[in-house]
Amino acid sequence: MSKVKPYKDSELGKKAQVTEMFDTISGEYDGLNRVISFGIDIKWRKKVVKLVGETNPENVLDIATGTGDLAIELAKTGASKIIGLDISSGMLEVGKNKIKKRGLNTKIEMVLGDSEQMPFENDTFDAITVAFGIRNFEDLEQGLKDIYRVLKPGGIFVILETSVPTKTPYKQGYNFYSKAILPLIGRVFSKDKSAYRYLSESASVFPYGEALNNILRKIGFNSVEDFPQTFGVATIYKSTK
Repeated sequence: MSKVKPYKDSELGKKAQVTEMFDTISGEYDGLNRVISFGIDIKWRKKVVKLVGETNPENVLDIATGTGDLAIELAKTGASKIIGLDISSGMLEVGKNKIKKRGLNTKIEMVLGDSEQMPFENDTFDAITVAFGIRNFEDLEQGLKDIYRVLKPGGIFVILETSVPTKTPYKQGYNFYSKAILPLIGRVFSKDKSAYRYLSESASVFPYGEALNNILRKIGFNSVEDFPQTFGVATIYKSTK
């Protein structure tokens, strides 16, 4: 599996660098995310919520929750408890303010924690989601093993992650946008000039489609399916324990 270079020169490990990066860009993340994805990411998240909602979960965990966009949307599933977990305190603070404004404090809890060593008991959650965060895991397989551990038997696990289109002309268009336009947007609008270069590079080398399906199967997940979105620039993965 290809490895992503650190997003900037540093002696820190990937996990520490990712934490620092998201702490730095937390205040601007939501706005830039809408610009970068042309707002289509909202539609993708709604599809994730639909898949989760069909299972009528009571307890849901949203990993790499960031500013809580997906956790807030997951409230529509009717779940009695939703936990948003993230390693970045800066992102969580933004999320907590959004949750408070929507009056969802009693339903959604934001927790600071490591997705590869989660502070939860085995077989805790009916559903687990992660949107645009799994490629930031320092050890992908360890992170997936811990997700498998805390998911209840029969529970659903849904991933939303960037992927690379395989068909012309979408592949060429994606490559140009991710290598030229995305880093430019980051340089112009972001406090951290290296952050959006990292996000582009990490997306381009992360396993997607059948490659990620096979990793999920290796960990032990069943009924693994993938659903490419918007010409393949993102993919939704659904599996069960």
